[in-house]
Amino acid sequence: MADCVQVSTATENRDQAVELARTAVRDRLAAGAQIVGPVTSVFWHNGEFGTGEEWQLLLKTTTDRYPQLEKHLVDNHPWQNPEVCALPIVAAPDACLEWIRSYTAAD
Repeated sequence: MADCVQVSTATENRDQAVELARTAVRDRLAAGAQIVGPVTSVFWHNGEFGTGEEWQLLLKTTTDRYPQLEKHLVDNHPWQNPEVCALPIVAAPDACLEWIRSYTAAD
């Protein structure tokens, strides 16, 4: 099952998250995405402690497609250095994993 991952990032507003999700799924870099928000974030940034409101974006893809998805998110993200993290999907129904694999397969 470790060939599928859930990728997360966050944006300042809902529209930015929707656009990143829309283009990633349209280009088959992810099989699907969910947008959660607003969420409260607590963080260190540029040496300063802060809190803020963000919209979290969760995308499902394969480890093979992850490098392209990461590049897409970094290149199209409104922030200069966005957090992009991938976690392995260690358990899921076979049909769900096949959905991820089939919709992210390179042409």
